[in-house]
Amino acid sequence: MAQLYELRNIVLSYSGQAVLDIPCLDLSEDKTIGILGPNGSGKSTLLRLLAFLEDPDQGEIRFHNRKASSREDHLRRRVTLLTQTPYLLKRTVFGNVAYGLRARGSQDNESAVWAALNMVGLPPKHFARRRWHQLSGGERQRVALASRLVLQPDVLLLDEPTSNLDLESTELARKAMLQAREQWSTNLIVVSHDLEWLNQVSDETLSMHRGRIENRI
Repeated sequence: MAQLYELRNIVLSYSGQAVLDIPCLDLSEDKTIGILGPNGSGKSTLLRLLAFLEDPDQGEIRFHNRKASSREDHLRRRVTLLTQTPYLLKRTVFGNVAYGLRARGSQDNESAVWAALNMVGLPPKHFARRRWHQLSGGERQRVALASRLVLQPDVLLLDEPTSNLDLESTELARKAMLQAREQWSTNLIVVSHDLEWLNQVSDETLSMHRGRIENRI
């Protein structure tokens, strides 16, 4: 199976404290990877490296068999990260979801935005014109997810995507993620404390502790 990411001798420190120490990690294409571990174990930091938002102090990251770094803007068009507390722009739901497409020069985007909203269970007829402040916490989280899905990325990185969601919204998010994998072959890498939910969506699970990969199931 082709490798999506290859990490070799990765070391990253903040203020002299090592937060990641990964000698070797390969992540295959066409698999949903789950990542779990206690707070401070390096999960979110690893996602930032995989999203090419920062570089390690030492080591090499390869993406689709090519050496990659945060200096390559085109990579961030192929990989997108949904953080645990995503920020919404002060505009309508439609404007938030369409923002990434417009930034990439896509003008004919209404149908794509509507499709993304439907994927996350927010019918455009009722939600597209709502302002950011008219949404519940769970609805905001799903709008943020839709704004990533609409880009149809090669890789979707999700950091605790269900932390603010009720059971119904959690199931809608799960279905949307899996639909993206089926429709667009999007590779999913998901961090979550919810082991039961993570097992439902993942083909393989990594366990992290103190910046290292301790187990792989």
